[in-house]
Amino acid sequence: MSGSAGPDCCAGLGSLDYSQVDMSALSELVKHIDVMQPRFCVAVIAIIFNPFFWNVVARWEHRTRGLTRLFGSPYVACYCLGTLILLLNVYRSHSITVAMKGQPRLELMDSVQVYYAGAALLAMGSLFVISSFLALGFTGTFLGDYFGILMEQKVTGFPFNVMENPMYWGSTANYLGLALMNASPVGVLLTAVVALSYRVAISYEGPFTEEIYRQRSQRCKHK
Repeated sequence: MSGSAGPDCCAGLGSLDYSQVDMSALSELVKHIDVMQPRFCVAVIAIIFNPFFWNVVARWEHRTRGLTRLFGSPYVACYCLGTLILLLNVYRSHSITVAMKGQPRLELMDSVQVYYAGAALLAMGSLFVISSFLALGFTGTFLGDYFGILMEQKVTGFPFNVMENPMYWGSTANYLGLALMNASPVGVLLTAVVALSYRVAISYEGPFTEEIYRQRSQRCKHK
C-alpha cells in the first residue's frame, strides 16, 4: 500500500443526487429473478459442486492412488471418473435449464438480435469445447495428469493458441448463449456463477498441474 494519500479522484461522487438515478431497469431485472426459488438453489449447488468434487477427488487420487488401486489401472480409473464428471455436467445443464424455465423471460432480452447473439455464443462455445476435447483426448480432458497419465508435450494448437482454458470458457459461453436465446435473466446470473466457479477451479488446478509436470521434468533430468 502507498504511504501517501493522492488526490481524491472520487470526491465528486459525493455531490451526486442518487435520488435522480433511474433504477427502473434494475428493479425490472430484479423482479425477474427469484434467488430463493428451490430450482435456482439446486442449479447453484450443482454448478459449485462439480468443480469442487472433481478437484477434491483428483487430488486425493494423486496423493494416494486410491482409484488406481480400486480399478486396477490408472486408465480405467480415469475413464470412470471422467464418465462420472460427464454425468454430473449433464445434470448441471439440466438443472440450469429447469431453473430458466421456472422463472420469467425478460422482455428487453426477447428480441431477434439477442437470440442470434446467443446462438453465435453457443456455436463458438461448442467449437471451443469440442476442439479442446479433440486436442487433449479423454484422459487429457478429464484430469489424467492426476492419475500419472501425462502428456508428452503441452498442447499449443487451436483452441489453446487463442485462449487459456478454452474448455471452461467455451462451456461458459454455451450457458450464456442459452440464457440469451431464452431471454432468461436468471440464466445470465447462473452463467456468472459458472464463470466464477471455473475461475476458482483454474486458480487451484493451474498451479497444481504445473507442479506435476515440473516434478516429471526433474525426474527426467536425474535419470
